Amino acid sequence: MIPGQPLTELDKKVMYWEGKGKVVPTRELIKTAEQIEGIRKAGVVNTGVLDEVASKIHAGMSTLEIDEIVYNYTIGHGATPAPLNYEGFPKSVCTSINEVVCHGIPKADDILEEGDIINVDCTTCLDGYYADASRMFIIGKTTPEKEQLVRVAKECLEIGAEAAKPYCFVGDIGHAIEKHAKKYHYGIVRDLCGHGVGNKFHEEPDIVHYGKKGTGMLLVPGMVFTIEPMVNMGTWRVFIDADDPFGWEVISEDEKPSAQWEHTFLMTEHGLEVLTY
Repeated sequence: MIPGQPLTELDKKVMYWEGKGKVVPTRELIKTAEQIEGIRKAGVVNTGVLDEVASKIHAGMSTLEIDEIVYNYTIGHGATPAPLNYEGFPKSVCTSINEVVCHGIPKADDILEEGDIINVDCTTCLDGYYADASRMFIIGKTTPEKEQLVRVAKECLEIGAEAAKPYCFVGDIGHAIEKHAKKYHYGIVRDLCGHGVGNKFHEEPDIVHYGKKGTGMLLVPGMVFTIEPMVNMGTWRVFIDADDPFGWEVISEDEKPSAQWEHTFLMTEHGLEVLTY
């Protein structure tokens, strides 16, 4: 609501839910048309980065080579890789292999092997706007168990996105994702989540991937956020790798494989629009 301006239908709906005691977004979280266009353009570059990785990833390459692909493509398209030097993160992309849930740091001695599964997570900043997405890659032929994990993780993202309707709640997304993962006795990581994005790398709200319907923040048209469920083959619990000098790499507690897919979404009057295809 803007002082001195008449109430819009959106304002009225937000005020209704606020009166019901629900958590509602601030005006700053509802993007303008100009901001949405900027985020959309960042999404085009971010998609191009992941397409470039997809065309070159193979057994025998190092994750440091993936980092170089991401850096060179991003800079070559007039953007910057947002992870680079973010709160001490030393590289341009997160490369998380097998039991590494997320925030894997590219290294020269991390060599991709036949049967590995790897999440490549890119965030691009273009003209001050951010877009964030990740994909899973299967290196060569892997086990049926890992193939299923990768597939179900993608289904969790799609099901979570389908559950996100205008004026729904964050908990509606998490409930749908957790329900699907439980069919396979998989764990949904609770210590990390999706997030608002666009004007900054990370914004409100936190998009948790478990929970109850009708809980969490109200989601309204104009909000931009990621959905990025981290699906573990075993327990949902995780730990930080003690050997990581930067304190970033997150590993499944039982060291079973983990998979994750992510998109940046715009909430519209009709549902979610993907900004990172």
